[in-house]
Amino acid sequence: MSRDESNVLHQVIYNHTLCDGWTNNTEGAMYHLGNTILFLGYMGGSGAYGALYIFSFCVPAFLCLTLWGWMTMCGLDVFIWNLLLTLQCLAQVCHLIFRLMQDGLPSEELSALYSAVYLPLDVPVQVFKQIATACENKVHSLEPEKTYAVEGKTPIDRLSFLLSGRIRVSLEGQFLHYIFPHQFLDSPEWESLRPTEEGNFQVTLTAETECRYISWRRRRLYLLLSKDRYTARLFSVMLGSDIADKLYSLNDKLFAKSGVRLDIRLPSLYHVLAPSPHSSEGGSASSPPRGSQGDSAVVSVDPDPSNKVCKPNQGKAPMSKSANQHWPSDTELPSGEDSTSLILEDFADMAGSLMDYGSEREYLK
Repeated sequence: MSRDESNVLHQVIYNHTLCDGWTNNTEGAMYHLGNTILFLGYMGGSGAYGALYIFSFCVPAFLCLTLWGWMTMCGLDVFIWNLLLTLQCLAQVCHLIFRLMQDGLPSEELSALYSAVYLPLDVPVQVFKQIATACENKVHSLEPEKTYAVEGKTPIDRLSFLLSGRIRVSLEGQFLHYIFPHQFLDSPEWESLRPTEEGNFQVTLTAETECRYISWRRRRLYLLLSKDRYTARLFSVMLGSDIADKLYSLNDKLFAKSGVRLDIRLPSLYHVLAPSPHSSEGGSASSPPRGSQGDSAVVSVDPDPSNKVCKPNQGKAPMSKSANQHWPSDTELPSGEDSTSLILEDFADMAGSLMDYGSEREYLK
C-alpha cells in the first residue's frame, strides 16, 4: 500500500467530519416497514427451507426500501441498489422453489416406499428418483382374484415390487407361498434369465386382496443398471434377499410323510429329488434298505459322531424297513399343515431317498 493511500485511509477513519447534531425527523413508514420485514427475515434457519424463508422476507423488505429511496430520499443510487437487491432475492426464491420441486417425490406411495425400504439402506433421494423414473413413476393396481402372471403363458419381460396387498403363488393349482408388501413379485424369474434370454413364468401369481405395485420394463431397467454401478449393486442385494426369503417360506411348508421337516439348505437334498442310479423300476420295494445289502445281519449306527466303529446288533430287533411299512396319511400330518402343503409323495418310492430313513439324522449318516 502506497503512502498516499495510507493517508487517505487515515483521514477517512480519524479525520472525518463529525455530525453537527442528530435530527429528530424520521424517514417515514416505508423505511421502517422495510427494515422490520428485513429483521423478521433474518430470523430464518438453515437449510433449503430456511433459505427460502429468508429470501421470501427479503423481497418485500428491499421492495419497501426501493420505494423509500424513490419517494422519500429521491436518491437515484439508493433506488437502484435496493431495486437490484429486490430482483436478486426474487431470483433466489424462484431457484429454491424449483430445487425443492425437483427433490420431491411425485406421489405419496413412492414417498412411503422410499421411507420404508430405501431410506434405511441410506439410498440418496436422487438415486431413488432415477429408479422411480425407470418405472415411469407409475403405480399399478391389481384387483382381487386377478392374475399377475400365468404359468407357461406370461412372458418374463418386467420386474415388479409390491407396495400393498397380498399375492398368492401357486404351481399347477398347488399353493407355494405368499408375496407380501415390500417384496418383489418375480425376483426368481428375473434372476433365472440372462439379459439376452427370454422365457415364461413357471408359476401363477394371483392377487388375494387389492394390490398396488410398481413395475420396471426389463430392457429399461437393464439399461439403468448398466449405467449406474451403485444402482446395480443395490438391486443385486435386494433381489438376493428377496429370493432367500421366498426359499425360506418354501422350507416352512416342505416335509416328508414321516413328519420330518426337509431343510432346503442341506447340500444332499438332491438325493430326495432324484432317484439313485442303482435303483430299479420297482423302486424301494425291490431294493433293500441302505445298510442291509440283502444281509441278515443288521448294523447299528452309533449316534455319537466321534465313534467311527460299527458293531452288530446284539439282542435287538432288526431295524430294516419293510416295503409294506405303513406311512402316515395326509390327515396324520403335523398339526397346522393343510392339504396345500408340499408333501413329497412323488419321491416316496425312490430308493436312496429320505423316505427310506427314520429321521434326517440317519439320512445324513
